[in-house]
Amino acid sequence: MTKQTKSQQRNVATKLIESHLVSGKLKPGEEIGLRIDQTLTQDATGTLVMLELEAMGLDQVKTELSAQYVDHNLLQTDHRNPDDHVFLRSACERFGIWFSPAGSGVSHPVHMERFGKPGKTLLGSDSHTCAAGSLGMLAMGAGGLSVAMAMCGEPFYLNMPRVMGVKLTGRLPDWVSAKDVILEMLRRHGVKGGAGKIIEYYGPGLKGLSAMDRHVIANMGQEMGHTATVFPADDLVRDFLRQQQRETDFQRLEADAGATYDLHDEIDLGQLEPLIALPSSPDKVFPVREVAGEPIYQAYIGSSANPGLRDFAIPAMMVKGRQVHERVSFDINPTSRQVLENLVELGHLTNLLSAGARLHQTGCNGCIGMGQAPATDQISLRTVPRNFAGRSGTSEDRVCLCSPETAAASALTGVITDPRDLEMSYPVFDERSTFYVEDRNIRPPAKHPELSVVEKGPNISTLPSFDSLPDALEAPVLLKVGDDVSTDDILPAGSRILPFRSNIPAISEFTYTRLDPSFPERAKQHQASGSVIVGGDNYGQGSSREHAALAPRYLGVRVVIAKSYSRIHWQNLCSFGVLPLKFVAPETFDNIEQGDELAFEGLLEALEAGDSIIARNNRTGEHHELTHDLSDRQVRMIKEGGLLNMMRQALAA
Repeated sequence: MTKQTKSQQRNVATKLIESHLVSGKLKPGEEIGLRIDQTLTQDATGTLVMLELEAMGLDQVKTELSAQYVDHNLLQTDHRNPDDHVFLRSACERFGIWFSPAGSGVSHPVHMERFGKPGKTLLGSDSHTCAAGSLGMLAMGAGGLSVAMAMCGEPFYLNMPRVMGVKLTGRLPDWVSAKDVILEMLRRHGVKGGAGKIIEYYGPGLKGLSAMDRHVIANMGQEMGHTATVFPADDLVRDFLRQQQRETDFQRLEADAGATYDLHDEIDLGQLEPLIALPSSPDKVFPVREVAGEPIYQAYIGSSANPGLRDFAIPAMMVKGRQVHERVSFDINPTSRQVLENLVELGHLTNLLSAGARLHQTGCNGCIGMGQAPATDQISLRTVPRNFAGRSGTSEDRVCLCSPETAAASALTGVITDPRDLEMSYPVFDERSTFYVEDRNIRPPAKHPELSVVEKGPNISTLPSFDSLPDALEAPVLLKVGDDVSTDDILPAGSRILPFRSNIPAISEFTYTRLDPSFPERAKQHQASGSVIVGGDNYGQGSSREHAALAPRYLGVRVVIAKSYSRIHWQNLCSFGVLPLKFVAPETFDNIEQGDELAFEGLLEALEAGDSIIARNNRTGEHHELTHDLSDRQVRMIKEGGLLNMMRQALAA
């Protein structure tokens, strides 16, 4: 064997990208196209994906595997959600897609259990698809239309990220777990710290982190605004796949000796302590000991951010023979049917229930505002990935993010509690000793898809069509917002709104109502002529839901001007023909006021030439110089009115 040169010593992320590259070069910032092996959709976003596949005339998906999960909109208080579940099942039969029905569990851990394979690419219409990086996959969230294109066999396009290597050393102490690792990363780097980066973990500390521990870390990498999180596929990944009776899917994938990274960080796991993210941002992180003693209303365990069997078993062992505090709602959300059945088999579910736990169905539930809302202005400790204000379903919420250990300890005492202060030994749980594999409820693609008929309920409407970008535009600034505006701010989640996910005119009525209840009505006055939104840094952070781009576009938003964008939302704006511009001089943000009218001329020529775009403020007479990061492909897309229009034209040709 010849000795590798330094330039050949590649990290895991580079190996994954190189093996799937179909266009572009591995130069940071340059657009690349990647072949996608697998896709993941869930019911809050998958309904639009299926409508998009239908609109493009797809026969059968072209990926190696595509899977549709029903895990978000599980509340069946009227016909809308169950009608959509029927629609999704029938669409999966028609297009050759695996179908995971309601009750089977949250998409990310179930996909990891049943379908995840080292060395593969996974694109999902859910921002936490990145969790599958725990298995040595390149897994990324994207808007539904990008996922639909991948299901049609088209590449996924993104700007080549830099790779940040995070070396892990040491071993986690008692009462400290994987959630504290990612909270430490958020404490250090913030919600914008991962922008334009793949985060790759390596080093001797990996030996103490199971594949499901890695899932916890990879899942919440999204809260840093990253492109993906990557772990190597090593012996612990083999152990996980063997446990799932899928060892034949294992292939070793590790960084070469001496591999280099664009950026570096290092964490000594042995020096970590229990951490907590205070309201209302995942990066507002402090040691639990510094805020201990505050009374709590709720302790919530589950979600895609803490989905492993150990994340429930450890709390069950902590509360065994004890009672949670009388003031606390102790909410248990099993993340998959497999986890739930193992909790039953091992006796842990009985321990949780006997201690006073409330058991909820397997699914996303309260994480996405589907029930389990906390009381007004009461502290809710949750093992979920996000604590954006109002996401819980309660407007005046005080959601904190923490580990299962901290949540269970606080449930027992009734106040925020550092679990190290409990008078008990740290429970030892070895999930490798016994494990029951459950996969009988996930349905494979239909054997005769040509016989399938897509069933649509009355709440499913046709996708709206949009016109191309005009060369000249005079439009009012309907809304001006600050930094870190999330997709939950733009188009909220929750049980009242998400049932309209397949009805764009109906769901658009909720656009920006968290920040300005008058926005939809004001936008309709300019629906035909167009309007503008102005934002600060990290515009559109959070969920991948394309409704946050599609609903504003339906209401007439043609241009967004921001200091910087979250990757997925920026792509979604492009996909639906909304022009995302940036300030050349960010300080000029202060010179535009809500209600100003901006005039654009020569838009098409400037976009084609790659020139700056000038917006004249008709109130002040000032000319604002704007720019963009669009590729030639994205410029064509926006000029044509969006990706769906461009795809229709290509198919017609």
